[in-house]
Amino acid sequence: MTKFIWLGIAAWFLGGALANAQISLISCDEAKSLIESVGENKRPIVIDTRGGYKDYFRGHLPTAHHLNFDTLRGTDAGVPVQYLPDDLTGELLRRAGVDRDRTHLLYATGETLPNDEILSTTMVAYVLEKNGVEDIRILDGGLAEWQRLSFPTTQEYFGNPLGKLPATSKKSIGIDLPELLERKNKTNVVLVDARPDNEYRGEDDVWLRKGHIPGAISFHWARLMEQGNTHKFIAAEKAALLLQEIGLSPDQEIIVYCGTSREGSLLRFYLAHVAGYSNVRLYEGSWKEYAAMKQLPTETKVNKLP
Repeated sequence: MTKFIWLGIAAWFLGGALANAQISLISCDEAKSLIESVGENKRPIVIDTRGGYKDYFRGHLPTAHHLNFDTLRGTDAGVPVQYLPDDLTGELLRRAGVDRDRTHLLYATGETLPNDEILSTTMVAYVLEKNGVEDIRILDGGLAEWQRLSFPTTQEYFGNPLGKLPATSKKSIGIDLPELLERKNKTNVVLVDARPDNEYRGEDDVWLRKGHIPGAISFHWARLMEQGNTHKFIAAEKAALLLQEIGLSPDQEIIVYCGTSREGSLLRFYLAHVAGYSNVRLYEGSWKEYAAMKQLPTETKVNKLP
């Protein structure tokens, strides 16, 4: 009897997951059930976001289509890794099978720092959401957790049919430099730098100019991840305490940024879609753009919220 009750609950959950669009985390168990338990026309569009194509060749989730995250960016006006124009982005997403009527399951792999491929996943999730896609699941734990559970992988390629993008986009989840400069000193607006602390303080050899945008507080994205697997998020209660410690709360208007927008995309994903913060936006240009504007001020001092 218990077995039949469980099967009924599982069937209800799977049907509801597809019927009710959401942007969220998904466990490996739930993801495996979705891939295996629905027909070809309804199963999730599985997207492997890794930058290394040889990693995809070595093994990937069943039905996974490879979409190298960095194909969505390029140099613009001399500034590297800027998001591509809408028409080019739309074509790349359609080629990957992104579809307004389907669930999208995104993942990458790499267990420990300095591996940061989870950022490729949250960046692609951000691009999908900005283009109006409303049903996106990020695999909690990534391929490493999938393999730890001895779930099947394959080396077979999988090509999705051309997708159909939503008619309307959601560009409001991003913010450009002029609006950032206009809003960042407003009451109840908090600017958060998601880079490592040393980059925030200007103790790095990476950036054209050192430090951070004046007024920004620091919260390194990796603090939200399990120490042994940078693709698995820590328990919600632990994350809530960390966010509370730096003074973040759901009633604030939060603008996140980082070096090139990948780290910021992870922090925005977590705040908006896991922690339930209602007003979180990503400064897409991030520090690589801001640092190139030499007329704009920078600082290296550590800021804290009152």
